[in-house]
Amino acid sequence: MSRVYNFSAGPAVLPEEVLKEAAEEMLDYRGTGMSVMEMSHRSKAFDTIIKEAEADLRELMKIPDNYKVLFLQGGASQQFAMIPMNLMKNGTADYIVTGQWAKKAYQEACLYGKANKIATSEDKTFSYIPDCSDLPVSEDADYVYICENNTIYGTKYKELPNTKGKTLVADVSSCFLSEPVDVEKYGVIYGGVQKNIGPAGVVIVIIREDLITEDVLAGTPTMLRYKTHADADSLYNTPPAYGIYICGKVFKWIKKMGGLTAMKERNEKKAKILYDYLDESSLFKGTVEKKDRSLMNVPFVTGSEELDAKFVKEAKAAGFENLKGHRSVGGMRASIYNAMPIEGVEALVAFMKKFEKENA
Repeated sequence: MSRVYNFSAGPAVLPEEVLKEAAEEMLDYRGTGMSVMEMSHRSKAFDTIIKEAEADLRELMKIPDNYKVLFLQGGASQQFAMIPMNLMKNGTADYIVTGQWAKKAYQEACLYGKANKIATSEDKTFSYIPDCSDLPVSEDADYVYICENNTIYGTKYKELPNTKGKTLVADVSSCFLSEPVDVEKYGVIYGGVQKNIGPAGVVIVIIREDLITEDVLAGTPTMLRYKTHADADSLYNTPPAYGIYICGKVFKWIKKMGGLTAMKERNEKKAKILYDYLDESSLFKGTVEKKDRSLMNVPFVTGSEELDAKFVKEAKAAGFENLKGHRSVGGMRASIYNAMPIEGVEALVAFMKKFEKENA
């Protein structure tokens, strides 16, 4: 069977050469006589895998020495609790709510202290990013929190908020490694890897060292303290070893492709093909304000639920998988992460043109 074009929002498409390489090493990883799935996380072979993965990620993102890289479990959603537990020293934090995941993070923070919603785009179904140049940042806020790319709604911050000197914490799950980033602008930058980097089960947290302290909220479990994992180099307990191994391969693939600047150019080119068509189509429409469009997640609708359903069904039959929009918004969504080839986007647009002609 040939591979489909997989437009899933996550777990998502991975680079084919990474999958092939992993398949070749499945039964015998580099002469060890066993799979990475079977080896001890304390072994020399795995020690090399995790150290190389971290070194490659540091190189790709130009991560400064005073930031720790942690490979953790629990997905991005577990960070919704870990962040307030570890960072709410004054018991106050500010949240900018631009989608479902930022909203969940905000609700979780309310369990641990005073969380203030200082801006939101809920009034227009999260179809834009609010102006964040002069927000009412709380004087005693321990941090300002954002979800930088909103997977469900297809919006992306083009400029980071003015946090007025407060620590910025960002969930970058769906734009991780899609473009260059200035890590020093963040106190914490984290994301689940199952969209742009690897299989589900790993979350990468890049955190400034001064934020890793013993001083956490009373009752914070050992496993939910950043210090636990930072002190043990992500090996406090058995990490998601196989997932980390795949992430490491993807980092090498990105380096080979030319790094994050090349990725951004490639992603802009792919997104332009789809957005240009949506802007001229008389049937399909994008749902996001142009200035805030994501390069990774592109939601669109026909305006008719029946037609949307017909499109998703026919697209699937033609080899375009996972185009149905998130259950909370309906319509369609094409996630065009790093590993989606440009041919996939071109083929999708050709199919959409054909569908438009037949259903005009």
